[in-house]
Amino acid sequence: MNAKEIIKNIEAEQLKTDVPDFHVGDTVKVYAKIKEGSRERIQVFEGVVLKKQGGSNRETFTVRKFSNGVGVEKTWPLHSPHVDKVEVIRKGKVRRAKLNYLRGRVGKRAKVKELVK
Repeated sequence: MNAKEIIKNIEAEQLKTDVPDFHVGDTVKVYAKIKEGSRERIQVFEGVVLKKQGGSNRETFTVRKFSNGVGVEKTWPLHSPHVDKVEVIRKGKVRRAKLNYLRGRVGKRAKVKELVK
C-alpha cells in the first residue's frame, strides 16, 4: 500500500453517514457542540447556506444569519465531530453556486425565494 491509499482509508473512516442533503440557498439549523470548561452543550446556529466547497472529509459549508442587526457568518466542516447534526428548515430557489451577493444586502432584500414543489 502506498501513502495515498493509506490516507484515503483514514479519511473514509472519518466520514459521517447521517449527513442530510442540503444545497446552497437552503435555510438550515446547525447543532454545534460547544465545550465550556468541563461541560459540553449544544448551540443552534440557524441561517442561509452561502456556499459549499471541498470534498470528501474536507467538505465545508458557510452559513449566514442576522444577529441583532449584524450579519454573522460561520464556516463549518461537514464531517466534524463538533457538528452534531444539520437540519434543513427550508429549501431555497437559487441559480448560482455561491451567494456572496447576499453580504451586501439587509432586510427583505437578503431573502432567498423558497423552492415549492
